[in-house]
Amino acid sequence: MTSEIWTEKYRPKTYEEVAGQEDIVKRVKALTNSMNIPHLMFAGPAGTGKSTLALIVVKDLFGESWRDNYLELNASDERGINIVRDKVKSFARTKSLGNVPFKVIFLDEADALTPEAQQALRRTMENYSSTCRFILSCNYQSKIIDPIQSRCAVFRFKLLEKKDVTKVMKLIAEKEKLEIDEKGFEALYEGSEGDCRRSVNLMQSTAAVSPKITKDLVNTIISEAKPKDIKLVLEYALSGDFEGSKNKLLDVMLKESISGQDVIKSIQKEIWNLTIEPEVKVKLTEKTGEIEFRIVEGSDPFVQLLSLLASFVLAGLGK
Repeated sequence: MTSEIWTEKYRPKTYEEVAGQEDIVKRVKALTNSMNIPHLMFAGPAGTGKSTLALIVVKDLFGESWRDNYLELNASDERGINIVRDKVKSFARTKSLGNVPFKVIFLDEADALTPEAQQALRRTMENYSSTCRFILSCNYQSKIIDPIQSRCAVFRFKLLEKKDVTKVMKLIAEKEKLEIDEKGFEALYEGSEGDCRRSVNLMQSTAAVSPKITKDLVNTIISEAKPKDIKLVLEYALSGDFEGSKNKLLDVMLKESISGQDVIKSIQKEIWNLTIEPEVKVKLTEKTGEIEFRIVEGSDPFVQLLSLLASFVLAGLGK
């Protein structure tokens, strides 16, 4: 079963079906009902409903003719100025079909556009405002230049709560005839970290193995370090047994095929469950962030993780 089939199959079709963004949906629906929306910017984490809501807005505006009046581009595929000069301008300069006096261009992952492309987009938004409206979607609003932000009504999406993601998963589980217990739902949510798309894809991958989804099966699919294993690594280090901590960490990474970044995330979560002083937890959390940055920048993950374990050993010795 290929990835994201369920994501498209169960994509919300109406405003009421969008999970966890009730306030934003209410305001966007009011704008759409006026039939004269401004340029919109949907900012927030992945898998929270930005692209889905943009599609609902377009279908609400244009009805059956929405495909003729809608252009969707993913800015992460084509990041340069040519995407604005060619595709965006050629679509924006033509009039819409139907009663709505403008077309809609949806730029997904707009924060991936280069600064030059964003400057060109700013001018395009000015020049063709009578015939075209833009909906921009981005994960990081700060990467969008101020002139574009000032031309848009900005809506900030939040990570979905457990109840919202679980509601979506239960609906899919019922229709796909899956058997999932509460711990299974909890494991799916924790694996997604509030990203609804990721939770659905994870459930789809797990269902391909067995229609009975349990916490252990989900953890196997995720290939995530178990909290008890990471806790053991950290306890070895805090007790001063650097060799034992290193060997256990190597065993966890090789046996579970876990990347350095995933181990760092597991360590960061487990720090706050350790029986050490709060001040020490703060220092170790700060060190964890520094090591994660080094790994992202290209340093050897295992060397950096050993450096982090050395910090835990020193913390255990009171240094």
